[in-house]
Amino acid sequence: MNCTSSLSLTTKRLAGKVAIVTGGASGIGSSTSKLFVQNGAKVIIADIQENLGQSLCQEIGENGDVSYVHCDVTNDKDVQNVIDFSMSKYGKLDIMYNNAGVTGNLDPTILATSNENFKRVFDVNVYGGFLGAKHAARVMIPAKKGVILFTSSISSVCCGESPHAYTMSKHAVVGLMKNLCVELGQHGIRVNCISPCAISTPLLRNGMGKDKDFVENVVYESANLKGAVPQPEDVAEAAVYLGSDESKYVSGVNLLVDGGYTTTNQSFSKVLQKLMSP
Repeated sequence: MNCTSSLSLTTKRLAGKVAIVTGGASGIGSSTSKLFVQNGAKVIIADIQENLGQSLCQEIGENGDVSYVHCDVTNDKDVQNVIDFSMSKYGKLDIMYNNAGVTGNLDPTILATSNENFKRVFDVNVYGGFLGAKHAARVMIPAKKGVILFTSSISSVCCGESPHAYTMSKHAVVGLMKNLCVELGQHGIRVNCISPCAISTPLLRNGMGKDKDFVENVVYESANLKGAVPQPEDVAEAAVYLGSDESKYVSGVNLLVDGGYTTTNQSFSKVLQKLMSP
């Protein structure tokens, strides 16, 4: 289904490219869909959030270059359908951004983690990414080019602050990306991950049960890099870079968008400072 609006294109770093963004109707996916369009890409928003998807499509679409397709990433037929839609409408697929994901319940302990929740997180975050990559590869291999991206998380690098299911799933996504990098590089296809720190998206706010200001304050106070609060647009900028020809020799990378958070653990110095203070 095509939608139109009047968003002007400011830059053309993705001019002529066709991109699918799963989970593209909200949060990081929404920001990425918008920035892809601004950079000249034709975008297919693949999501289960019908109203948000249609609304975003109408907001950012221009000349029928933005489409919404209902897609449950855990459903093989849905994922196949969105790839087939791209091929039918545009005759190609340049960027497959497997961004859809869930945090699951924020249970901190293994005993509090339900089996059903664990399976659901893996189905969306890992199996969904696998299906997206598999069906994208089906059309990219004959073309001998393309970009496959995943959204992972800083929990793929540092552990102990996210639920077990979420942390394990994001490690798995990075492993999948690296394996695909080796196989698909032989066909001219680049494969990379983007791993953001905590960002005040609807997903995180709903999981925490807190509003945007509260979550942003927590993120800012716990950040290594001061002077800025990370936004979904920061991840979108990374996706534009990795999807563009500017990164034509970048593959197999887990790009951290975290302000240096994962480079340090300051808990010792902070506890020491607290105990030494008068």
